[in-house]
Amino acid sequence: KGTQTFRATDDVTITVADNVISVTPRGTSKRALQQWGMSRTIVANMVFGVTEGYEKKLEIQGVGYRAQVQVQVLKLNLGYSHDVDFAIPEGITVTTPKPTEVIVEGHNAQQVGQVAANIRDWRRPEPYKGKGIRYKGEYIFAKEGKKK
Repeated sequence: KGTQTFRATDDVTITVADNVISVTPRGTSKRALQQWGMSRTIVANMVFGVTEGYEKKLEIQGVGYRAQVQVQVLKLNLGYSHDVDFAIPEGITVTTPKPTEVIVEGHNAQQVGQVAANIRDWRRPEPYKGKGIRYKGEYIFAKEGKKK
């Protein structure tokens, strides 16, 4: 209740009053203006993450490749001799509407992107057959195979 003022850095002040957040620079130097823009963007991303949330969609392509969620573990069948068990971190929600689709959701954009990248690293899409885990809508440049 009331007005609260925070000193984010030496160059930026953040004021919260009546559900309005304002970020103001404390000078006109180049550094103060840079910190002002960055601080405003960080606060805007935090508000977006809490209100709407971030998500990344992954597609799995390949014969027999599939995923399923069991409690707090994502089980991936990716053509290895064993299943890959990926522990889902705190604050992240992973769902599999189809066996070949994985949706990673959360409030922190960096954490959502990092978890999606870690899942993708188990089997990156290869350029010859296109098998692997890719982001939804990602284009993989297909190479031509060896000629006789």
